[in-house]
Amino acid sequence: MSDAEVPDIALARPSRVVDLLVGPEGDGSRLDAFLAGGDGMPSRSACAKLVEGGAVSINSTPATSKSERVMLGDRIQVVLPELPAPTGALRPNPDIPLDIRYEDEHLIVLSKQAGLVCHPSPGHVDDTLANALVAHCGAAHLGMLQGEDRPGIVHRLDMDTTGLMLAAKDDDTQRALQDLIRLRTLDRRYITLVHGYVAANEGTITTGIARSRRDRLRMAVSDDPLAREAITTFRVLERFEAGRFDDGYTLVECHLYTGRTHQIRVHMRHINHACVGDPLYGRGDERANRGLRRQFLHSWRVSFDHPVTGERISCRDTLPEDLLGILKGIESASMGRTDVGERICPQLLGK
Repeated sequence: MSDAEVPDIALARPSRVVDLLVGPEGDGSRLDAFLAGGDGMPSRSACAKLVEGGAVSINSTPATSKSERVMLGDRIQVVLPELPAPTGALRPNPDIPLDIRYEDEHLIVLSKQAGLVCHPSPGHVDDTLANALVAHCGAAHLGMLQGEDRPGIVHRLDMDTTGLMLAAKDDDTQRALQDLIRLRTLDRRYITLVHGYVAANEGTITTGIARSRRDRLRMAVSDDPLAREAITTFRVLERFEAGRFDDGYTLVECHLYTGRTHQIRVHMRHINHACVGDPLYGRGDERANRGLRRQFLHSWRVSFDHPVTGERISCRDTLPEDLLGILKGIESASMGRTDVGERICPQLLGK
């Protein structure tokens, strides 16, 4: 490709050209979804912007729509802007608010807001939780076991999942907290509203989880020998009757024994009760999703023994306003709470 053929989006800063061939798994896929599944490619939304900016061609013809379908054998070429080269510690970003629930000289428990990415990735360079932690603590006062681009990060929440998570201020604490997760002694509880009537009051879901072979953006239940074991237990808190545009809902508390990517979302889909609002594993019906455009998933409680002091740390977090609004909108359809729900729901609602 000559300089004259390079789109304006690539001339703004150094770029590289990525060539992709559509194979059987990509045949018939939307262009933005196919691009996002390529090695080294950014998020689906970032790929859509590349299409809009004229940086994508199909068989040497400029692509005009992110929803265009690609076909087996198509050759896709993308002019991909290079990310800034790593320069050591991340740039601090004091403009990102941190909702800290517990802090001492060793660790932080905070409540992450929706839309915040945990650490830098394509399309997110200096607007992440990691950047906010650097601004709050200083890069020299955060654990670096995960690398300089993930200071303090112990475990992650998806961008649009809210609630409690941990950060470590030194390598020893970071290692100790990660060991608690591996040993399954760090108690993490999540709240999700799922589609349909979950009949059992409690249950355990144990499967393998691996990246989907059909869509590289998704994870899937798998019996592949390389799939990683995933264990989720759940308890029903409240059930809601079916309405005109839905088949009812169930409010559930999930307990993670492992921490696989998208674990709760994949497991709920696996038992045919997808999380309400989930754009990746759920339903596309806006009415059944009650207008929610992110997964109804909130990390509401974490409990663990402090790795340095031995103190038992237990933090709880009420539901954010958008999720509270969904529950308020269906409260008239409630079929009643379980005994567990009678104890937990008032805490979630801040009552």
